[in-house]
Amino acid sequence: MTKLPLENRVALVTGGTGGIGTAICKRLAKEGAVVIAADRHAPNVELPEGIFFHDLDVTQEDSVTKLMDSVEYNQGQIDILVNAAGIEIEKTIEDTSLDDWNRIFAVNVTGTFLVSKYALPLMRKTGAGSIINFGSYDGFIADPQLAAYCATKGAVHALTRAMACDHGPENIRVNAICPGYIDTPMLQSFFGDSGDIESLQQAVRDVHPMRRYGTPDDIAGLVNWLAGDEARYASGQLWVLDGGLTAQVQQMRL
Repeated sequence: MTKLPLENRVALVTGGTGGIGTAICKRLAKEGAVVIAADRHAPNVELPEGIFFHDLDVTQEDSVTKLMDSVEYNQGQIDILVNAAGIEIEKTIEDTSLDDWNRIFAVNVTGTFLVSKYALPLMRKTGAGSIINFGSYDGFIADPQLAAYCATKGAVHALTRAMACDHGPENIRVNAICPGYIDTPMLQSFFGDSGDIESLQQAVRDVHPMRRYGTPDDIAGLVNWLAGDEARYASGQLWVLDGGLTAQVQQMRL
């Protein structure tokens, strides 16, 4: 029987029951990994074989350490960490309250820091590991009224590079995936619920060279590659996955 690429590996995915997180969990499990889907929200469907849910609030240190204790007891190690938990706030800085600002940094940045910090000892047990953070194309350029979100993603980009430098000598690779428009509930929230939504959605598709926005499975494919041995020399990089959106001069489309 052919061995699966990620067989005998343990993957932890934060935000594991969200739109992108669910696709990632399913893909990693399909490739043979034992997957822990960690999230504040329990799945509303039965999980496929090889995927296990664990409650997690990435902003709370005791919640993170409790999860790591559970993983150490039940699986004994972590080979792959995907920091996919994240939220979006659609405001300018003038409209963003301090509570808004602290909340989005707590989830998107502090959550990435805390989960990575406490996963590292479990990665060292196997002598290797792959950490995959979630940045955004909004960490390079900006959409209107996403000021705090853009700031958090820029922070994740910098943190990813720093982690790659610090832990590369331990054979722990760290990369970030930077999605563009991906068809998730978060994207639908960005579109809103009034007016001609379909026309707006089509206009967004048309601004992409590929004339579509991405799917969670598109993201899961890149996660799978970065998690596996074929990406053994890939570290410290920000992988933009946006259908060519940021490759073009936008003014040429006017």
